[in-house]
Amino acid sequence: MKIEGAMGLSFVKELVSKVEEPTKVVEVKEKSLLSKVLGPMHVWALGVGIVLVGEFMGWNFTILKGGSLGAIIACWTIGMLYIAMIMVNTEIGSVIPEAGGQYAMAKYLLGPLAAFNIGLMLVLEYAMLEAADALVVGQILQSLNPEIQPLPYIILSLLLLTYLNYRGAYATLTLNFIITAIAFITIIILLFSTSFWNPQVSLIKLKEMTNGLPYGPLGILAAMQFGIWFYLGIEGTTLAAEECKSTHRALPVGAIIGLATLLIGATITWFVCSGLVPAGELGVSAYPLYDAALATGKLFVVIALFVGTILACLASANGCINDASRAWFAMSRDKLIPEFFGATHPKYNTPYRAIVFLLPISLAFAFTGMLDQVITFSILSALLVYVLTGYMMFRFRSMYPLGTIKRGYIAPMHPLPAIVVIIIACATLLGMYFGYWINMLSGVVFYFLASVWFVSRRAKYIDKDHFLGAGIKDWGKPNL
Repeated sequence: MKIEGAMGLSFVKELVSKVEEPTKVVEVKEKSLLSKVLGPMHVWALGVGIVLVGEFMGWNFTILKGGSLGAIIACWTIGMLYIAMIMVNTEIGSVIPEAGGQYAMAKYLLGPLAAFNIGLMLVLEYAMLEAADALVVGQILQSLNPEIQPLPYIILSLLLLTYLNYRGAYATLTLNFIITAIAFITIIILLFSTSFWNPQVSLIKLKEMTNGLPYGPLGILAAMQFGIWFYLGIEGTTLAAEECKSTHRALPVGAIIGLATLLIGATITWFVCSGLVPAGELGVSAYPLYDAALATGKLFVVIALFVGTILACLASANGCINDASRAWFAMSRDKLIPEFFGATHPKYNTPYRAIVFLLPISLAFAFTGMLDQVITFSILSALLVYVLTGYMMFRFRSMYPLGTIKRGYIAPMHPLPAIVVIIIACATLLGMYFGYWINMLSGVVFYFLASVWFVSRRAKYIDKDHFLGAGIKDWGKPNL
C-alpha cells in the first residue's frame, strides 16, 4: 500500500474504486465498538471539565507577558479561535461517529501518516495536561503545609481517576459534570461576593489594580500562548463521538454550550482577579482565583475557591484520561500502533488497556516536576492539531459538499471559521517561539522521528479496507 503524498489522495482513490464497482464487495473487519451511553450533559462535562482548571490558574501569565489589557485582548482573540474551532470540529465530528476526534477526521481526509501524527499529538496533549493537573493538586496541598509530601497525593489521585475511567465513560463523565458544575459555581460565588453591581461598596478596583498594555502589540502576541489556557481541551468533545447515544445531537449541543460556558467564565475570571489583585502580583500568582478570594477577606469565599480549585484539577485530569485513551485506542484499532491496545473490556466495554497503559506515562511526566515544560509541550501539540484541523475543513467541504451527506451541524460562513483557526493558531505559535523556541524545536523533531518510525515500521500493517472501508461506503463517493 502506498501512503506517500501530501494528503494521501492515492490511498483514498484506491479505496473509492472498490465502492464504485458493484461487482466487488468491500469486506470490512468488524471493529471494537464502545458503548453508546453519553448525552449532551456528558459532552459538556468532558469539554468544560478539562478546561475549567485553566480559569483557576495559568491564564494569569497573560498579564505577565502582555499586561492587564493585553490579557483580556488575548483572552477574546483566543476565544475567537475556539469559536471557529468548535464550528469546524462539530461539523466534521458530527458526521464521523468514531472515537479518536481529530484523529478519526484525519484518517478519512488526510491519510494514514497525517492521522498517526494527529493521534499522537492528541495523546500527548492530554497525557501531559493530566500530568500538569496532578502536579498542581500536589502543589496546592503542599501550600497548606510545607511538610506535606505531594507525590503520594499525585499518585493516588491519578490511580483513582484511572480506575473510574476503567469502569466506564458514563460514570466518569457524570461525576465530571457534578464536580465541574460545583467548580464553576465557586467562580460565580467569588463574583457576587465583590458586590460588583454597586460602585459604592464594590471590591473591584480595576483602575487601581490593572496596568494597561505595557508591552504594546508584541505583549498581546506573547500573551496568546497563555490565553489558550482559558479554553485548551474543549476541542476534545469530538473524542466522545462514538459513545454518544445521538452524535448528531449530543456533540453540537454539548460542545456549543460548553464553549459558551467557558467564554463567560473566562471574562468573569479576568474581571474579578484583575479588580482584586494588583497586576504585578496577579501575573506571577500560582492560584489567581484563590488569591482573589483571599483579597475579599471573606472566609466562606476562600473555602469555596480552595474547594473549587481542587475539583477543577480533578475534573481536568479525569477528562484527560478519557480523551487520551480514546485517541490511543482508535489508533490501535486501526493498526497504526500495536493492536493490543485496541481491545475493549468484556464487562465494562471500555478501552481498558489504553487507559491503563497511559497511566505510567502521565505519572512519569508528573514526576519531572517541570510544570512549565509539560504545559508547553501540551499546548504545542494542540496548536499543531488546530492548524491541521483548519485545513481538514477545506478538504471535507471539497470531498463532501453540502447536500451530499447528512450533517448534524453546518458551520456558517465557510471558509471563514477554518481560516480563523489557521491564522490565530499560527500567530500563537509565533508568540510561543519567542520564549520557548527550544521546546518547539524539540517537539517538531520528536514528531518527525515518530513519522519516520511509522513509515518504516507500522505502515505495512495497515489494511486499507479495515482502515477506511465502512466510512467510505456509508458516505458514498467523495469529490477528489
